[in-house]
Amino acid sequence: TAQAAATLDRLSGGRFNLGVGTGENINEGPLGYEFPKYAERNARMTEALEIMRRLLDGEKLTFDGEHYVTDRAKLYSPPMRRVPILMAAGGPKSATLAGQRADGVITSVRDPEITRERVTDPLRAAASEAGRPEPVVAASRWTIHASSDDEAWEALTSWRGLRAPGRLEAVDPATLRERADEMDRNEILGMYSIAPDAQAIVDTYTPLVSDLGADIVTIQMTSVDQEALIAELGDQVLPALRALG
Repeated sequence: TAQAAATLDRLSGGRFNLGVGTGENINEGPLGYEFPKYAERNARMTEALEIMRRLLDGEKLTFDGEHYVTDRAKLYSPPMRRVPILMAAGGPKSATLAGQRADGVITSVRDPEITRERVTDPLRAAASEAGRPEPVVAASRWTIHASSDDEAWEALTSWRGLRAPGRLEAVDPATLRERADEMDRNEILGMYSIAPDAQAIVDTYTPLVSDLGADIVTIQMTSVDQEALIAELGDQVLPALRALG
C-alpha cells in the first residue's frame, strides 16, 4: 500500500492523500480472509500505520511486529512530498488511534454534534497529548438530491443497503440490499439527508465546516440525474462552500 501510494503521488504530481481504515468484511470475506474482532484490527492498523509512515518518509525499514514483519524494505520510487495518511473513524477508538499515528480522519457525518463528540474531539485530544500537529478532518455526508420521497427512493437504488444493519460483518452487498428492502421505507430515507435544490445542499454540508471545522468536505450524493447534479454542484454549491473556508 505504501508503494502504491508513493507511485500515485508521483503520477498525480504530489496531490495524493492515502486513506486507510480497520476494514469491513465485505472487502475481505469474499477473498477468504478471516475478519477479526476490532481489537486485532486496531492492533494491525497501529503497526501498519507505523510501517507505511516510515516507508513513505524514506526509511529503509526492518520491522518485527506482532502482525507484520519487514526486512530492509524501502520505496525506491519515493513520493514527491510527505503523503498525508488519513484514517477512517466512526468512533473514539479509531479517532484516538488516528490522532496518535495518522495525519487525520475520514469520517461520515449524520449528526455533527455526535461526530464531534465521538470523533473529532477524541482525535484532536489524542494528537495534542502526543505532541503532534493539528490533525486533518475529512468529513462526508450521504445525501440524496430529490424533491420528493418517491424520487429519493428511486435515486437510492443500491445505496439502500448502506444503512442496513450488519454492514460491517456482511460479505455480499446483495444481503444488505435485501435487509434494507425488508425495512420500512421511511426508516431508510430518514437515515439520509434529502436536499431538493442547491441551497439545501449548501445548508446540508455547511455544518461540516462551521460545526466540525472540516478541512476537506467530501460530497457523497445520489440523484436520478447524476450529470445534472454534478453541474449544479460545480456551478452553485462548491463556490458557496469554499467561501465558508
